Amino acid sequence: MRHPSPHPPAAGQESVWDYPRPPRVETSDEVVEVWLGGERVASSSRTLRVLETSHPPTYYLPVEDVAEGALRPVAGATWCEFKGQAAYFDLVAGGLVASRAAWTYPNPSRGFAALVGHVAVMPGAVDRCTVAGELVVPQAGGFYGGWITSRVVGPFKGEPGTLGW
Repeated sequence: MRHPSPHPPAAGQESVWDYPRPPRVETSDEVVEVWLGGERVASSSRTLRVLETSHPPTYYLPVEDVAEGALRPVAGATWCEFKGQAAYFDLVAGGLVASRAAWTYPNPSRGFAALVGHVAVMPGAVDRCTVAGELVVPQAGGFYGGWITSRVVGPFKGEPGTLGW
């Protein structure tokens, strides 16, 4: 399948087509917040961004920066060819439950040890997520957990017709 033509990034932007495969993990000091049921369930300036070709960044927050009681472990796992086996959580806050909206890699593959003790959140499953005060647009498709902000340009995997990228 033919890959799309990347959108040219403006000053201060990143193209997801310049991200590596396999993915890279990098630290970020941007303030990242997650809201559910009208409550802020997470806030951190000590996050990790996972950057992978054609995907908007996925932010991983330290578990200790998630509100107590907001993460409820659930059964089941998935496998990432790069990061290994993921374990899932329901997010619980404000009388709402966002089913399997968060995940972690308790024993990640080699090269991804930094993810231990961190949790990612599916932005489309919660009220809202922000990065440095900017509202995040969820990556399309409902499967990937990318966080789209004005900082990144695509096109992004997840839209209809992108399965083979």
